[in-house]
Amino acid sequence: MFHAAQSPKPVGKQRDAFFDNAKYLAIVLVAMGHAWEPIKGDSRILEGVYTVVYSFHMPAFIIISGFFSRSFDMRPDRLRRLITGVAVPYIVFETAYSLYHRYFENTPGHPISLLDPWYLTWFLCALFVWRMATPILKMIRRPLPFALGVAMLASVTPSIGDDLDLQRILQFLPYFVLGLCMKAEHFHMVRTRAVRILSVPVFAAALAVGWWAVPRMNTSWFYHRDAAQQLGAPWWAGPVMVLAMFGCSLLLTACFFAWVPRRNMWFTALGAGTLYGYLLHGFVVKAAAYEGWFDHAWLHRPLGEILVTLLAGAVVTLLCTKPVQRVFRFAMEPSMEWAFRRDAAEVARERQPRERREKVLA
Repeated sequence: MFHAAQSPKPVGKQRDAFFDNAKYLAIVLVAMGHAWEPIKGDSRILEGVYTVVYSFHMPAFIIISGFFSRSFDMRPDRLRRLITGVAVPYIVFETAYSLYHRYFENTPGHPISLLDPWYLTWFLCALFVWRMATPILKMIRRPLPFALGVAMLASVTPSIGDDLDLQRILQFLPYFVLGLCMKAEHFHMVRTRAVRILSVPVFAAALAVGWWAVPRMNTSWFYHRDAAQQLGAPWWAGPVMVLAMFGCSLLLTACFFAWVPRRNMWFTALGAGTLYGYLLHGFVVKAAAYEGWFDHAWLHRPLGEILVTLLAGAVVTLLCTKPVQRVFRFAMEPSMEWAFRRDAAEVARERQPRERREKVLA
């Protein structure tokens, strides 16, 4: 999702603006959704919009993550990149968020546990597990039905518990597997004028359904972090909701992709910094909540909600910029050359071009 994964063009070629645009726009929606959480309770309209956004923004991210994980194998250089780009940021930010919570809530006993992801860090944990499972998932004859079956079973198994946020890992797995199964032409299928036109009434209908469902549906279903029994529903509701939400999420994700620009935009370059925007904006949102900034009554009115939305978009945009990346690269993309031995095959690959150049010069 976050890393400089390449476009459908050959690896090493120019990045595809579509995917960088999609990642940037999705991270903006993530930040807006988190900013809406403290103020949406007083507004049925905002709650409905929140529900619609939550039905597709993470599925869109995860599908892109799966698409760019297709080439992942256990090659040493890719394992190192997984460790430095996913595992290390998870450790750093899980610790940082826990300490942040201790400071603002004045709860020195709040545990720092790498087994219990807090707030935003669950996605890094999930991405690590999904990537490690990718070689196995690619071996399965029908990986998507398999992943849906796993998600359905997880939705009726409350005993899974909170370790590693395993419910989310399993219930969101079908979206990652779908990305693994997709090809570049599948994205091109929705990037047409006809689909863009059709997506307008689809989103309008989704917003109407979201508004209608506010007093009738538990929005926790959209988080995929609980079994049906934990949400006070009968066990059979879990598999039904997994399939229903998978269908709805795919429909809205396709509509979202249809409206993502295909050309270079002013924000295209920010798509390479979505990891920074994702992990850092949580500190701003939590600080605002801890300091009571969302408690002002005027923020719970339409103009206040619009202002919060715009500020969330502006903050996460700033956090995706190059200067911010340079400052925080030590935590999010450390090289850590000191920690790894050079792989013999990698050394050989580097030696071959050098030897060829020497022969030419000779």
